[in-house]
Amino acid sequence: MQYLPNLLFIIALIAGIGFFVMNIRKISRNIKLGKDVDRFDNKSERWKNMAMIALGQSKMVKRPLSGFLHIIVYVGFIIINIEVLEIVIDGIFGTHRIFQGIIGDSFYAFLIGTFEILAALVFVAVIIFWTRRNISNIKRFLSREMKGWPKKDGNYILYFEMVLMTLFIVMNATDTAFQQAGIGNPISQSVAPLFDGFSAETVHLIERTAWWIHILGILVFLNYLYYSKHLHILLAFPNTYFANLKPKGQFNNLEAVTNEVKLMMDPDADPYAVPEEGAEETVPEKFGASDVADLSWVQLLNAYTCTECGRCTSACPANLTGKKLSPRKIMMDTRDRLEEVGRNIDENKGEFKDDGKQLLNDYITPEELWACTSCNACVEECPVNIDPLSIIMDMRRYLVMEQSAAPQELNMMMTNVENNGAPWQYNQQDRLNWANEE
Repeated sequence: MQYLPNLLFIIALIAGIGFFVMNIRKISRNIKLGKDVDRFDNKSERWKNMAMIALGQSKMVKRPLSGFLHIIVYVGFIIINIEVLEIVIDGIFGTHRIFQGIIGDSFYAFLIGTFEILAALVFVAVIIFWTRRNISNIKRFLSREMKGWPKKDGNYILYFEMVLMTLFIVMNATDTAFQQAGIGNPISQSVAPLFDGFSAETVHLIERTAWWIHILGILVFLNYLYYSKHLHILLAFPNTYFANLKPKGQFNNLEAVTNEVKLMMDPDADPYAVPEEGAEETVPEKFGASDVADLSWVQLLNAYTCTECGRCTSACPANLTGKKLSPRKIMMDTRDRLEEVGRNIDENKGEFKDDGKQLLNDYITPEELWACTSCNACVEECPVNIDPLSIIMDMRRYLVMEQSAAPQELNMMMTNVENNGAPWQYNQQDRLNWANEE
């Protein structure tokens, strides 16, 4: 019986980490459904981006209030969870505050004291976040895509953080030996008097209960990330590393189209040449994207990394003028469809079976896509370098090049370019007449 708590802790730890690893493998598999794209160049620039944006939170502070509060939660939550290492060691070996004996009372007091102050700051920041999200009527939290689960998800995370910070303080406040030492307890010493009327056994029971719920809560939180927008806590780092380094507004050329143009420009090429006998006929690659498998793995990583903060949508000129386009919804729809495809694969033993759905039309409408002005405001605003515009442009390409479903105005312009060499409906010989006008 002496080692039963240690055994139970080890079982809970293995189960929590094992389930997390299983879910991470699903995410990795889903991301790999995307097309290959080379994002392994300019490593120094990519490491710099990751350090400045994901670790340094440089784009968050463009909006000072929410940026500052986010940094408090980010730094506080990460640093406080350094203590998880001590909890894990104590849980496995049955020790109690093992780091205190290793690093000495003074430094340990400094660490725990810092953790307590950060825990209090995180608690206050989370309350402000909850107020902004639920009471302040901030427009970007009231959009149609934020109804239902997205709203609940954001609140669940805030509740998680408040409970975990409270348990941390209660755990310290009811640790009698720790309180009697009078070191490293700037916050918990104010909470400890609440338990003065309890017996020593009851106080110890409360401390052990808070300890257990705290570590189990962290394991639950870790596995909840898979189902939550807060997966960005982990994916922000690879996402910023693999982000597009090309100048905004520089679009990629489709290789199949480039090859066709080169063939047209080659004076020695025979456009009527028949393939050699025995040569394999390659299936032409789809132009653009109609479903998640047509997107690149980086775009799918973007979808999983989306924080649903809405900064992209609040900066989108199309959205601001009342059009249906919301860059945040584009990313959320892509992730939802990717999850649906992943479940299809799971249900069919590793093979995707056509479900009659696709990202285009079933999730994202042409009206949303054509509302985009391709201004890159959403890309500039995103705090973790997500690129909704690339998905919009690939789906537009599909509409134009595969379905000939461009808006009438665009079709007229392309017809004019084809016939007249200009977007306007002028004869080529009359194109320069404006120069002679007085």
